Amino acid sequence: MPKYLKIEGEENYVKDANGSHGIINNNMNAYNLAKKRAGEAQRQRDEMRETAREINTLKSEMHEIKFLLQELVKKN
Repeated sequence: MPKYLKIEGEENYVKDANGSHGIINNNMNAYNLAKKRAGEAQRQRDEMRETAREINTLKSEMHEIKFLLQELVKKN
């Protein structure tokens, strides 16, 4: 029995003849494009996380500067 069965009228899809009987897209160009899009989306999420961290660090430093300035004003 073949591992994959061709699906009539579908050039890029085959059916798993063993196990799951799932439909598989065997178009490597589509697969590579999807991987590229997923990688770019992950890179953008990572960039957003890093930007948020930097903003939070700046906020924390601004609070510390504000506190120190208030302490200086109280002493004078």
